Amino acid sequence: MTELYLDANATETLRPESRAAVLATLDLTGNPSSVHAAGRAARRVLEAARERLAVRFGGNPADLVFTAGGTEANALAIHGLRQGRRVLVGATEHPAVLAAAPGAEVLPVRPDGTLDLDALEAALEGGAPALVCLMAANNETGVLHPIEAAAALCRAHRAWLHVDAVQAAGRVPVSLAALGAESLAISGHKLGGPKGAGALLVRPGLQLEAIIAGGGQERGRRAGTEPLPAIAGMAAAAEAAAPQAAARLAAIRDAIEAGCIAQGALVAGAGAARLPNTTSLVLPGVPAETQVIALDLAGVRVSAGAACSSGKVARSHVLAAMGFSELAGCAIRVSLPWDAPDDAAERFLGAWEAMRARVRPVG
Repeated sequence: MTELYLDANATETLRPESRAAVLATLDLTGNPSSVHAAGRAARRVLEAARERLAVRFGGNPADLVFTAGGTEANALAIHGLRQGRRVLVGATEHPAVLAAAPGAEVLPVRPDGTLDLDALEAALEGGAPALVCLMAANNETGVLHPIEAAAALCRAHRAWLHVDAVQAAGRVPVSLAALGAESLAISGHKLGGPKGAGALLVRPGLQLEAIIAGGGQERGRRAGTEPLPAIAGMAAAAEAAAPQAAARLAAIRDAIEAGCIAQGALVAGAGAARLPNTTSLVLPGVPAETQVIALDLAGVRVSAGAACSSGKVARSHVLAAMGFSELAGCAIRVSLPWDAPDDAAERFLGAWEAMRARVRPVG
């Protein structure tokens, strides 16, 4: 049985450019904070990666903070930038953002999964200045939020905007400067790099309060010795990730959706602009856990929503916010990796149709 890995939104497959960068950096002994020759050599690699990532995502190298991943980058933005501001979050945000902002005001989304801009404007018109947290692309459905429009509303009401670009980076064009946001979070292993590194880009001039104190690394904004191999791998993966290669993945995704729709499935967010590699397939009456396990036994690796619940399969808060109600527990996410085989749609549909023929809908 040949494995078909279709869970890139949990972790992308490692890019060869990233692997090479990691292996090369493993030979560097020095700590980037040390002043001797070995430390300076490590520091050069660190700062080169910082510059490459800043250029790639429209930021300033001096305003890029390395973290352990996207979760920490989002938490750093929320805790470091709120500074007395009330926090607004989208209803379909990643659990990492929702957990970092307890008590935040929740902004509704439209049935297609995109942010309700009227609701955002109404929320911004009253009360103290806000910090708005909005993901560029949803991790479960791939739906792209209207970030530029949200940023314009934020500027008009003296609000700040933090963008979780973990899923969008490397798959669609992403730039802190072009979006007009105050901060932008990315994660190395979602780009095709190794796990263990992420980054937060901040608009020049903003003060960022650290949430991990200790040493003076990252200009005092994030203590701890930087994981140099993971950072070098992240920078190499970011440069190798080419959004212009999206057409091939979109064609595979569209073929998967057409085949499943013909067999009675629904596609969450089908009417919105989405990531080219992502689809959320709803099979009414069949629990997501049943689908995931059946496909896994057939060698097809997919998931049910975010891969952040310690292996649990739960009802999707994203689909619930989109109005799917009881169907929110019947969705699987198919997310194509950058190196998905050309016959991925045919192979997936063969396994999915066999699964559908075996399982019995509930209710």
